[in-house]
Amino acid sequence: MRTIRSRFRLRSATLAGALGAALLLAPLPAQQAVAASTLTNPGFESDGAGTATPSGWSTYSAAGQNAASFTEAGGHSGGHRLSHWSSSAYKVETYQYLSGLADGTYTLSAWVRSGGGQNAAYLALRNCGSAEQRTDLPVTTSSWIRVVTSVKVVGGGCTISVNSDANAGNWLNVDDLTFTSGSTGLTVKGVDLSALKKNEDFGATYKNAAGTTGDPVALLKGVGATYGRLKVWVNPADGYNTKTQVLATAKRVKAQGMKLLVDFHYSDIWADPGAQSKPAAWAGHSYGQLRTDVYNHTYDVLNALKAQGTTADMVQIGNEINTGMLWPEGSTSNWPQLAGLLNSGISAAKAVSSSTQIALHLANGGDNALYRTWFDNATAQGVSYDVIALSFYGYWHGALSSLQTNLDDIAARYGKKVMVAETAYPFRLDSEDAHENIIDLSSELVSGYPASPSGQSAWLRDVMNVVEAVPGGRGLGVVYWEPAWTAVTGNGWDPTDPSSGNAWENQALFDYDSRLLPAANWFAHR
Repeated sequence: MRTIRSRFRLRSATLAGALGAALLLAPLPAQQAVAASTLTNPGFESDGAGTATPSGWSTYSAAGQNAASFTEAGGHSGGHRLSHWSSSAYKVETYQYLSGLADGTYTLSAWVRSGGGQNAAYLALRNCGSAEQRTDLPVTTSSWIRVVTSVKVVGGGCTISVNSDANAGNWLNVDDLTFTSGSTGLTVKGVDLSALKKNEDFGATYKNAAGTTGDPVALLKGVGATYGRLKVWVNPADGYNTKTQVLATAKRVKAQGMKLLVDFHYSDIWADPGAQSKPAAWAGHSYGQLRTDVYNHTYDVLNALKAQGTTADMVQIGNEINTGMLWPEGSTSNWPQLAGLLNSGISAAKAVSSSTQIALHLANGGDNALYRTWFDNATAQGVSYDVIALSFYGYWHGALSSLQTNLDDIAARYGKKVMVAETAYPFRLDSEDAHENIIDLSSELVSGYPASPSGQSAWLRDVMNVVEAVPGGRGLGVVYWEPAWTAVTGNGWDPTDPSSGNAWENQALFDYDSRLLPAANWFAHR
């Protein structure tokens, strides 16, 4: 996790008119199947500005607030867009019914913006002969983001719908919709459980949302988690996150039917862009010996996992290696040597299991220039891998639109699957223990995402939406970082200091009463 050591140590719309009080959206009135099988006016260019019901579309509001839906100048492409806005609270839906569709799975794609604050703002696919599907609009303000949602069409018809249940002044924009054959979804809906064993050893317990105590791995699996991520240190001072603990927790992950992602740090302590310290046992080794060390360590851990029936499904060779690993020999200032170290780890992983996917993991997930430079070098040096993994924390790494730009570009440029291997968000700002939290000020938050259970839920939801929208099905998924690292005395950030505190408990997925938070339910979404 980026800067973890230093951070732990330191602390538009056009006026649509004033409208009456909003009522709940009623079901759509009966529709005649007279529409075409392709979207009409998907870019809202046919009518100019100020049209409440654009050509090809219908508008519905139970309270007669149709004027809250209108076209205006300023599209994602072209000259116009659809907007929802009113100076008073409103509920409105803009929709188009398609008929004559061949049965099968279809995906809706749209470019969207939203100022946030609505009770609900989403795209929906309904009346399609299967369960309604929705995708909520991220809070994006000035930047457009592409979102997708897919549905199984049975019976030849489907309604494409833009919905707002909004407070006075809330707004959204939608443009450039497409509705084509294909499906979306995420394979990796992961949780990093590296701190779990130590947390439990020092007394942590976990409960479901109703307050019933249970196995945290089972609780997370029960709300849809499909992957467990475990970091490996070589010889840490506290004896945790070694092969022994990884083997034990891997059994629990696999017993729940989840897949396993193993994250090699090649260090005795946190490895990130600001610190890639060699393990003490390797400190005096030559570059050639370090290559052997990497191979032997990687093979030893992965082969032990295989021997106990918990073969790793994916392996990270290094953690947040923006600047390389095993400094100074493996610094990015010497790419041939860094490539040699990476290839040693990759060879060891593939020797244990040829089907194990290899991920290379950087931080700063919104920095496209960094990723192009780094992976251009990796390609030139012949580094072989399967997945590009990113850390993306919005309070450090930029806007969601920057994440999307980077994911889309690197997936296409390198022809690889991409995933967010680390993200998280606070559900409150205060600390449960005496240690200052990494994020503990409102000024540190991402605009539109409060430090609350709902803000945390929206953040995870929207990061997942962005990854799901990567073209070509190359968006693998998202891993939430350390959801079970709650505040217990003895399991602080510093493995060399038993008295150190936890600066992360306000970003866990279990609250200060040890109950599972609502954000975890998003793992079950598609």
